[in-house]
Amino acid sequence: MEEFLQKQERREEKNKRKNRPIVLMTYVFVLVFLGLFGYVIYFLVKDADRVVANTGNRRQDVMAEVVQRGEIRTSDGTVIARSVEKDGEEVREYPYGEMFCHVVGYNGYGRSGLELSMNFQLLTTHENIFKQVQDDLSEKKKPGDNVITTLDYKLQKAASNAMGKHKGAVVVMEPDTGKILAMVSKPGFDPNEMEKVWDEIHTEEGEKSTVLLNRATSGLYAPGSTFKVVTALEYIREHKSVDGYSYTCKGEDSFNGVKIVCYKHREHGNVDLEHAIGYSCNTAFANMGMNDLSMEGLRKTAEDLLFNQELPYDGSTSTSSFVLSGFSSRDMIPQTVIGQGDTQITPIHNAMIMSAIANGGVLMKPYLVQEIRNSSGAVVKTYSSSSVKSLMTAKEAKQLSELLAAPAEYGTSSWKFKNYRHKIIGKTGTAEIDSEGHCNSWFVGYSNPEDPDIVVSVVIEDSDSDGLTGVEVAGAVFEAYYP
Repeated sequence: MEEFLQKQERREEKNKRKNRPIVLMTYVFVLVFLGLFGYVIYFLVKDADRVVANTGNRRQDVMAEVVQRGEIRTSDGTVIARSVEKDGEEVREYPYGEMFCHVVGYNGYGRSGLELSMNFQLLTTHENIFKQVQDDLSEKKKPGDNVITTLDYKLQKAASNAMGKHKGAVVVMEPDTGKILAMVSKPGFDPNEMEKVWDEIHTEEGEKSTVLLNRATSGLYAPGSTFKVVTALEYIREHKSVDGYSYTCKGEDSFNGVKIVCYKHREHGNVDLEHAIGYSCNTAFANMGMNDLSMEGLRKTAEDLLFNQELPYDGSTSTSSFVLSGFSSRDMIPQTVIGQGDTQITPIHNAMIMSAIANGGVLMKPYLVQEIRNSSGAVVKTYSSSSVKSLMTAKEAKQLSELLAAPAEYGTSSWKFKNYRHKIIGKTGTAEIDSEGHCNSWFVGYSNPEDPDIVVSVVIEDSDSDGLTGVEVAGAVFEAYYP
């Protein structure tokens, strides 16, 4: 009997060993099934809309068969893109033509701008369910949701009119929220005539055309003297003060064999850091770069201010570049510290740097859309401001703001802003673009430093052709903001 029980135990143990892999595989399959089931639920609840909203998802084209594309409006309710019927077909219409062409974009021959980034929202309907059923029964398209932007019609018009036919860009934003109030890029195009535009840029003459390029976000320019803000910040970081710098400007000087000339060879005499900023003294900053700054430190400060990295912006942007380092040849320093050389920046990036200064060092993420509303006007979704990070300390931002008051008070922009009814903080810039002396003109700054209102970043290409400057365009924007 005892022997029989022992055999039975051995048999059961043997069977257990045989069955163990089967049990293990069963558990694995159950866990995999539960994981897949859980992911499906998570996807439907959290990720489905994001995936469908991806600009590369072809399902959005199917949505266009049953939903009429919604409107795009400015913050004050002006319709800047809408769908209308012509000859029995749905056609996209842009009432203001070129004025909003790059920021709103186009829908047809591909998409760009808000027409691309908000495509899913424009083709989604949140209309009353009974109205949707009624539309289905009558085989009518459902009305898509409307995109309410942060754009201000008045400021967009002022910037566009001030630029005229000049090439360049303007970005206007609120430093404490990140709202983009205006974004203009020229030359532009008429999005109502995309077939004509498309044909023109695909001819031999038009293949080098840049009319579709949004210069505000993707145009790369030498920053000129606006880069002196970065150089000044590095001086403050290394010397722990704005005081102590002194240099005698004679209008031109040579640094490591590189000749640096101030504007019109003007002699600024003995200047400290404030006056070097106010007069935009090239020789003072070149001397500072050669004798008072670490190039590794300057590179780090430039990268703290978002050079050489992707910008915190949901649209398409180019990466601003700063190439100097501690290993670079010293003859690169004089041009680099005054914003020439190989350094490049986009107008929106320059606006971000100035916004951080205006906002106590903290950069708010720039954004273009504030609300999604259904066709009846009910709010479907609200977009709010969010901080990116501190680009500098509050103390550094205050020091820079105090230095940047000088150009408007007695320096390079005082001819426009010295007696202006609102105090202007900012920096001008002139960047040579060729050996013949042609220049781009910059202005980047903000108004009302006690409680900053707007930041304006302007670049005008080849400004010496007829004398239009970034300061003039910025002045027109400020005038429109303060009626």
